[in-house]
Amino acid sequence: MRIQYRADLAEMAEELVQMGDLVGTAMWQASRALVDVDAELAEHVIAADSHIDARHRDVEERTYLLLARQSPVACDLRLLTSGLHIARDIERMGDLAAHVAKTALRRAPESAVVPELSEIIRTMADHAHGIAGKLVTVLQRADPQLADELDHDDNVIDTCQRQLFAIVLGPAWAHPIASAIDAAQLARWYERYADHAVNAGERVRYLVTGINSTSV
Repeated sequence: MRIQYRADLAEMAEELVQMGDLVGTAMWQASRALVDVDAELAEHVIAADSHIDARHRDVEERTYLLLARQSPVACDLRLLTSGLHIARDIERMGDLAAHVAKTALRRAPESAVVPELSEIIRTMADHAHGIAGKLVTVLQRADPQLADELDHDDNVIDTCQRQLFAIVLGPAWAHPIASAIDAAQLARWYERYADHAVNAGERVRYLVTGINSTSV
């Protein structure tokens, strides 16, 4: 019984890593669809989000079964509850990648990003992709020190968001309101994507150290 229990825990941990890979790929593809105005790729990202949702539900169901059957305590209980929170954050990252793809698709064949904002959006996209990759490594290694680095990476995206708003709200802005709304939403989605990665990393830190500093 305990051997199977340990195998189930290991399988759940691997499932979280795979989910992290999926949402990293989703945001990378969504960003490419946005920058390259690729409607077909955007549609692919949107359709693939259902697979991430299904994996999230599977993690939840298996976790609840283990909680009911094994009545875990101490470290095992912390592992299972942390896994639930991490899965939720990763699933939300997938949703945010789909939001980026939907914006790209909605404006196609025109670009949803005006020229003045293209460099900022590219920077946010690159850092979001990097954050997702680092999160996967954090999950694989259960490394709280590497999880701390996610905070710094998130700060870069926060800075980009402020720069974007300064342009959109500045006197030189000459584009339609719809373009401003697209820009504000895109910045928000990249920022929240990074926030959820940070939250997942903080859950790993809690799992390893027992110190809970999560913001949600």
